[in-house]
Amino acid sequence: MGRRVPRFPCKASAEVTSGGAIELINVSELSRYGCFLQTPTPLATGTGLAVKIMNQGKVFAATAMVVYSQPDLGMGIAFREVKSLFQGVLEDWLRELLEKRGGAVN
Repeated sequence: MGRRVPRFPCKASAEVTSGGAIELINVSELSRYGCFLQTPTPLATGTGLAVKIMNQGKVFAATAMVVYSQPDLGMGIAFREVKSLFQGVLEDWLRELLEKRGGAVN
């Protein structure tokens, strides 16, 4: 089964908050519905968290849930609640990533 939307390679910083702990980690892939966070200590599948992604002087924030975890590599998260302001930031980043890849822009 294929993905709903494409994922794009992305280099950005992220701040992940879960259970009162804050961790600064890197984003390596980004899509409209989630991202992959590189960390040697990923959270367990099903864990809820808050994520802030910082890139190009802009910030995207959302609540999210871990959908898969790969020990020593990282975790895939699905965005759950995204406010419209942040949805616009995400769409701008995805449009730029698509253009860099040489794809058509809708």
